[in-house]
Amino acid sequence: MPHFAVIAIGADRPGIVAALAGSLFEQGANLEDVSSSILRGHFATMLVVDGPEGTTAEGLQSALARAVEPIGVSVSVRDVEAGAPRRVHASHALVAYGADRPGIVAGLASLLAERGANVTDLSCRLTGEDPEVYVLVAEVALPEGLDADALRSEIEARSGELGVDVTFRGIDPDTL
Repeated sequence: MPHFAVIAIGADRPGIVAALAGSLFEQGANLEDVSSSILRGHFATMLVVDGPEGTTAEGLQSALARAVEPIGVSVSVRDVEAGAPRRVHASHALVAYGADRPGIVAGLASLLAERGANVTDLSCRLTGEDPEVYVLVAEVALPEGLDADALRSEIEARSGELGVDVTFRGIDPDTL
């Protein structure tokens, strides 16, 4: 069964999800994984879908484009590895907050990458009005053998350099 990544973005409005899901249903495709968000008034989504045998990325993209064109959404489809997906499960949560400034995500993400930790989900937002506070929430999968307490110490040191407060703790994957 072929699998596809579908990426869509457009000015936020009611009906985007309905148009995408309806067109996928009409094509005989099944939604497996979905991540969506509204960012600065734009709706963005990434879907992983499986389609019936013979489905092509080009055909699926054409059908989806027809469905969302009237509502001003652009869509892109690409083939992804078929079969059972490799699922990475988060083992830890990282929350950082502080005054907004460039480099917060880069500083924390580079530390995690250097240690082989995988960011499985990331959300960042400006909250409040005066002063604005930058909030980062990440789910992280640690590689086998990485000492979580040592990583926590490194994250705390890096957060001091970045001027943010952090929390790094283990999570129960069944609660996500």
